Amino acid sequence: MAPILKSAAALQRMREAGRIVAIAHEEMRRAIQPGVTTKQLDTIALTVLRDYGAEPCFLGYAPGDHPPFPATITASINQELVHGIPSRDRVLQEGDIIGIDVACLYQGYVGDAAFTHPVGEVSRSARRLLQATEAALAAAIQASVVGNRISDVAKATAKCAGRHGYSVAREYTGHGVGSAMHEEPQVPNWWNSKRSKHQWEDCELQAGMTYAIEPMLIAGRSDLVEQGDGWTVVTKDGSLTAHFEHTIAITEEGPWILTLL
Repeated sequence: MAPILKSAAALQRMREAGRIVAIAHEEMRRAIQPGVTTKQLDTIALTVLRDYGAEPCFLGYAPGDHPPFPATITASINQELVHGIPSRDRVLQEGDIIGIDVACLYQGYVGDAAFTHPVGEVSRSARRLLQATEAALAAAIQASVVGNRISDVAKATAKCAGRHGYSVAREYTGHGVGSAMHEEPQVPNWWNSKRSKHQWEDCELQAGMTYAIEPMLIAGRSDLVEQGDGWTVVTKDGSLTAHFEHTIAITEEGPWILTLL
């Protein structure tokens, strides 16, 4: 299926959806500290979204054989790569890092973004991982220009991760965003030029395309395991992970980040 090219009016609505997500991010960043629960962060995000007339995309989301997701955000701590479920029992500890993903639907369009944040003082190695993951996101955004291909975006992510000594999540990808949370194209964090089970459509980037880029870097091996809750994905070797994401639009003038304040 070909990517859906967005009109100028659609892009403006996506920008507003993205701005609401960015506001939720900012409110949660202010709240992150030792002793705070992931459920409290989830409540903050839901309040922001509804205050601005948006609805959470994750709440009740149930693709494939997954159970309905029970929260507004995903909150993934330390070795949890993605899809952690917020809980009153998950209390943030000094030295943790927490990845938070939020998506909202506003006036028919989706904004989707994620960040990973330190809890209090964290180790030097954890800070280095966060910095490298943000750098990988920046490199992938820079590669998102008219005339490039999805493979160029994927290779930019992988090259940056490798340069810093990290592996990337191979089974989980970025994705098109628009009136639905998941559209074409898929935007992987690596690229294998040989045909394999992990081979995605290598479409050319055109003005009007919109997608979420989400580098997921891992301090150890890239092997992952899904937990018994049907959602939380962790590293098999227990190594730290970080996850950053922005929704962008491809324009003739260059990439436009839609999920900023």
